[in-house]
Amino acid sequence: MTENTQTPSSPDSELPTQYAPAEVEGKLYERWVERGYFTADAASEKPAYTIVIPPPNVTGSLHLGHAFQHTLMDALTRRKRMQGHEALWLPGMDHAGIATQNKVEQQLAEEGKSRHDLGREEFVERVWQWKEEYGGKILGQMRRLGDGVDWSRERFTMDEGLSKAVQTIFKKLYDDELIYRAERIINWCPRCLTAISDIEVEYQEDAGELVSIRYGEGEDSLVVATTRAETMLGDTAVAVHPDDERYKHLVGKQIKLPLTDRTIPVVADTHVDPEFGTGAVKVTPAHDPNDFAIGQRHDLPAMTIMDEHGVITVHGPFLGLDRYEARSAVVGALREQGRIVAEKRPYMHSVGHCSRCKTTVEPRLSMQWWVNVKPLAKAAGDAVRDGRVKIHPEDMSKRYFDWVDNMNDWCISRQLWWGHRIPIWYGPDGEIVCVGPDEQPPSGEGWHQDTDVLDTWFSSGLWPFSTLGWPEKTPDLAKFYSTDVLLTGHDIIFFWVARMMMFGLYAMDGEVPFKTIALTGLVRDERGKKMSKSFGNVVDPLDWMDKYGSDAVRFTLAKGANPGTDVPIGEDWVQASRNFANKIWNATRFALMNGATVEGELPPAEKLSATDRWILSRLNKTVAQVDAYYEDFQFAKLSEALYHFAWDEVFDWYVELSKTTFFAGGEGAKASGRVLGEVLDVLMRLLHPVVPFVTETLWTTLTGRESIVVAEWPGDSGFRDEAAEAEIGNLQQVVTEVRRFRADQGLQPGQKVPARLDLTGTPLAAHEAAIRQLLRLQPEGEGFSATATLPVGGATVALDLSGTIDVDAERKRLSKDLAAAEKEKAQAEAKLGNEAFLAKAPDNVVDKIKGRLAKAEADIARIQAQLAALPAA
Repeated sequence: MTENTQTPSSPDSELPTQYAPAEVEGKLYERWVERGYFTADAASEKPAYTIVIPPPNVTGSLHLGHAFQHTLMDALTRRKRMQGHEALWLPGMDHAGIATQNKVEQQLAEEGKSRHDLGREEFVERVWQWKEEYGGKILGQMRRLGDGVDWSRERFTMDEGLSKAVQTIFKKLYDDELIYRAERIINWCPRCLTAISDIEVEYQEDAGELVSIRYGEGEDSLVVATTRAETMLGDTAVAVHPDDERYKHLVGKQIKLPLTDRTIPVVADTHVDPEFGTGAVKVTPAHDPNDFAIGQRHDLPAMTIMDEHGVITVHGPFLGLDRYEARSAVVGALREQGRIVAEKRPYMHSVGHCSRCKTTVEPRLSMQWWVNVKPLAKAAGDAVRDGRVKIHPEDMSKRYFDWVDNMNDWCISRQLWWGHRIPIWYGPDGEIVCVGPDEQPPSGEGWHQDTDVLDTWFSSGLWPFSTLGWPEKTPDLAKFYSTDVLLTGHDIIFFWVARMMMFGLYAMDGEVPFKTIALTGLVRDERGKKMSKSFGNVVDPLDWMDKYGSDAVRFTLAKGANPGTDVPIGEDWVQASRNFANKIWNATRFALMNGATVEGELPPAEKLSATDRWILSRLNKTVAQVDAYYEDFQFAKLSEALYHFAWDEVFDWYVELSKTTFFAGGEGAKASGRVLGEVLDVLMRLLHPVVPFVTETLWTTLTGRESIVVAEWPGDSGFRDEAAEAEIGNLQQVVTEVRRFRADQGLQPGQKVPARLDLTGTPLAAHEAAIRQLLRLQPEGEGFSATATLPVGGATVALDLSGTIDVDAERKRLSKDLAAAEKEKAQAEAKLGNEAFLAKAPDNVVDKIKGRLAKAEADIARIQAQLAALPAA
């Protein structure tokens, strides 16, 4: 608990009667930015706390996934700032090579042009213009959400500093022989016309065809099966297992390749599974990664039969056909020759698609630049294994290790114009020179730079240190690296997290890029379904912000954020969070008008009522609970804890219980006003990281201070009062049970009932006035007749219900309900007593019937008690 010395002036008059988010959120955010609350100071002696934002694509706009992760990162950063850390949340954007180039190419296509009409230099300039005009839309939307980022440090993966970092690390990797050039099978997108990495390929079950083709003649023939018949034009062998007795006589022989004038060898290779299919496989080294490996082992030629558009480039009849046209034509030609042994349509099989444009990927032999990831991936795995980096939740570590322990070399060259151009120069006599950022490239006749650019993930992999000024030894790098938390979705462990781990450890001499990897799930709709335009369930979070306020969207997302698990969200839940913000507003406004204050110190415990001591004890337990949840990234649990403490305990109980004290006035009212002020002060600060706007307005009104953004995070004072908690718990039990009885009897909540309270010998005697007020119980009065008596919580509450309800009608209603409950019980017992039924019914069905029985029994007991409590006829 803290001492507050400033008093607000007429707080009730400063708060409008209703909270209108649209009128306050934008103004508050700009005020925070102008005052520099989010700007970190590298010269500060405060301990650093750093989060770098997962850079959204420059082509993107705010979606619920962004809003979800940004809410959590903002909550972490705001709390650490309040705890006295020099907190840096660094924003920026990714140039998004393929996605951005596609945007501009589409724009050019509308003008009837292609990038080749402009040429490389003019096209790149056109992309920069597009970026300035349309890019970065998401940055403005982040302000709407309330992101407390340091805008003075905003970075872009193509800006000058980050470009220098890219060139520096490429040169370092090249000199250490960890970057090399080689011809290998890559994933090629015929639409984007570039290589893409393994992790940019999305696999899905497609309906294709499986055809079995006979190669060779007579006894020297065998059958192979394929889903890509057109690739047979590039076959250079057939492979069988060396121990397969069926084909031993063919190994080493040449057989005729159908539709061509070529013969190809039969080779023995242990890669072939003799139990699968016919045990013989066609080998197309230039168009399949497994076949390429077989080809290397057996020194087979690799024939490229398609160009970059997926068009056949060989063999007369099929020359110029698209790959799918060629597939049909090849099968037709084989069928005419009697070479088709079997056909299966549709044949469901896993097919790779470009994650950007969804085009079917074509494996293709190509000369590309690669990173030798083996030593880098080992270091990335070791950093987690030895505890330098923690993955949260811990069970996600397996996915991380599955990836880094089995990572293939990384193809980093892309056949694009937008991106970091590979810093390699080729000379007229085959020279290859890698040029660092401070070096002059070679010049003269015949020298030219590599035309490819680097994979987008190459530059974003440097993000935790390049954004802080690396390769220069900047004050920012010294102060804010390593970063503390990387909070991101579990879906990009492979894309981004592993890249940053490899590059961070390599560039920063073994210093990890982040101390904790906090993995979140993905946002789904209220039914748990993935959000997709094709499903029609995509939500623009800005629409919800306009309708309900940013705090409501943030609180809803935080309440669903269980570590590593997906987050369902629906509009009803956002509306409920808006109602919570309104409840905070209205309750605080009422409290301010009825004595809540932060002036002076809290009275000592012995001068406080049990109600005051109870709420202070619950407050400090909540502080401790929320802190523990933050340290464990349990955003859903901390949000629920704050929600229930605020609504259930502060507003529904403490404020209501204090009304009689405030009404009575005197020292008790003064003490309770100070306690209520303390509770609201601490509660607003606890809530602020998740719901920053409404808490800023209420807290500054309550305290008269500058801003909650730079307020001190509340600490647990250690104050506990178990006796007071037990006493108020007893009171709550009495009130709750009597309320339930009133409702069961059909009484309206505001309907007053004469009652006698026997509280003798219990601590509840001091709370009689509050109990009567909460339960709408009048004094006994003359002619009081106890028609219903309730023993509860050590007390006895006698009610006079005569004249308040129609006893006959109520007895008939309850009797009807009792008969229905008894019938339900009998039916459930009959089923559960039927051995034949139990032997056949699934467990979940049996459990459901047991649940129905338990409910029926509970209903019977409840209704019988209600009937017994009715006045005599």
